[in-house]
Amino acid sequence: MGGHPYYPEDLQLPGYVPLFLSQSQIVGVYGVASVLVVTFIWFISGRCSRISSIDRILMCWWAFTGLTHLILEGYFVFSPNFYKLNSPFYLAEVWKEYSKGDSRYAARDSAVVTVEGITAVLEGPACLLAVYAIAARKPYNYTLQLAVCLGQLYGDIVYFVTAFLEGDKFSAGRYYYWAYFVLANSFWLVIPSIIAVRCWKKISQAFLMEKPKNS
Repeated sequence: MGGHPYYPEDLQLPGYVPLFLSQSQIVGVYGVASVLVVTFIWFISGRCSRISSIDRILMCWWAFTGLTHLILEGYFVFSPNFYKLNSPFYLAEVWKEYSKGDSRYAARDSAVVTVEGITAVLEGPACLLAVYAIAARKPYNYTLQLAVCLGQLYGDIVYFVTAFLEGDKFSAGRYYYWAYFVLANSFWLVIPSIIAVRCWKKISQAFLMEKPKNS
């Protein structure tokens, strides 16, 4: 036994410190914080002129996902010894808990660290820039959203495929596998796909409108 709740059981995590917070506390804090962010952006976006409801929803999404990338994933990337932390620091507790669904996080798997690093450093700020671009109606609005969506989709696909190729054996149980590994990550497959299609159509329409002027 490795003295930890992760799988495989022989995974070596010297200095591992058990969780201080319960699953309900960890998920509850994340849920409340997310609701506060979305509520704040929804309120602020209502003050922007000529912003549609869809764009306001997108601003909420980009703010939520951008802060998730920057804060949660950023902490993971730059805190390799989070599982050793001997205090109830929330961000460390998040990754101790999430590692039950994918122990590659606790093990600092190189593919996971790379994907999360790119996501935190590049995509996190880009998501927040998308919030501004939508609000200010910048001409690069849809191009930026499309680029970030493709980055998120690429990262999620690499994440799932590498797990599959390595035997898909990193979860402590079926509950954690479906709740953390599958469900939690599926949002970053479904939502970016929908946004990417919308942006593709918007960009294509813009070129079609320009075409008669240049012919």
